[in-house]
Amino acid sequence: MSSTITDWINAISQLAFLIVFLLLFLGFNQRFQIYISSRNIKLKLNILEKMALDSQNKTINFLKGLGLEKPEPVVERGINYFVIDPVNVEPTDIIKRMDILFKTREDRIEGLLEQVVPKASKVEKSIAVTALEIASALTLVFKYVRHYLITGQKTNNWILIMQLEMILPMLIKQAEAYSKALDVFLEGKPVGDGAGPLTVFKLAGPNAQPVEIVKDTVYFETIIENRKAYLIKASGPESNVGHPGFAVESLLNKLVNEEGKKVGMIITVDAALKLEGEPTGEVTEGAGAAIGDVGPEKIRIERAAANYGIPLHAIIVKMSMEEAILTMKKEIVDAIDKVTERIKELVKNIPEDSIIIIAGIGNSCGIR
Repeated sequence: MSSTITDWINAISQLAFLIVFLLLFLGFNQRFQIYISSRNIKLKLNILEKMALDSQNKTINFLKGLGLEKPEPVVERGINYFVIDPVNVEPTDIIKRMDILFKTREDRIEGLLEQVVPKASKVEKSIAVTALEIASALTLVFKYVRHYLITGQKTNNWILIMQLEMILPMLIKQAEAYSKALDVFLEGKPVGDGAGPLTVFKLAGPNAQPVEIVKDTVYFETIIENRKAYLIKASGPESNVGHPGFAVESLLNKLVNEEGKKVGMIITVDAALKLEGEPTGEVTEGAGAAIGDVGPEKIRIERAAANYGIPLHAIIVKMSMEEAILTMKKEIVDAIDKVTERIKELVKNIPEDSIIIIAGIGNSCGIR
């Protein structure tokens, strides 16, 4: 009897081993992994789709509030607008080519809104542009995740599916931040990225009068530690980042070439992504142009400083990506005092007859 039971156990074990071997040989484990991972991705894809649709609906409702009866076609065109990267195999004049592409995009979106809501204020139009950009970003993330999911399923590419599943939590986190940021911008509140413009506003004082130097960009004149200072920022309280690179370049040409004045230093102030574990609002100092730009604005500041031999300093306020696009935290507001102290320390290192240019980089939403 015991021998019979042992034989049955051995036979079942061998059969089970054979079945498992055949399933592995036929790739069942990969198909099973694709099924499980695809199911998890679809659940998160539904979340991304909801955020994308919500952002579109909020933008539609905002445009309706500005008097546009049928904003859906405008939103559809805005979120699907694209910019083709310039040829980078031959980098000669790539900055000029990038300039014209970004200017074309900016003028097209702003012109579209000017046509459909001509009576809206400048602030309202700038917020509408930002809302379209956020809705476009969320829609693009959803479409790309859906694309790679379907591609992985069609080709039975379990490695692609697993990679997509691994990076989805990070994409969801960023998408949630953008989704929350839309509400902040629609309400016209200052965001963390406004640390640079807020620094300029604080240095200039509430009664200082802005002078427009280039499109969507202004400067103030003030005195810091007995030195004359020109403070540059995006015009506010509109939701835009202006053109600080063009502004620095234009102002330097005016001061040095036309008026023959001596500029002792250029200081850029901007928000910067912190590393995990670093505190929000930490202020650090370095050299270079502190500006999160793909090239055209940043290179103008660097070239202008190099052409005239002017020291280029950078002061940054550290924060996470979410904190940069959400309502400005108290830690960031408190950091502005530290930034102004750093600026005053730097200014003392140049002669009193020298001029300082300070560029507050960032979005001026809610900041005059």
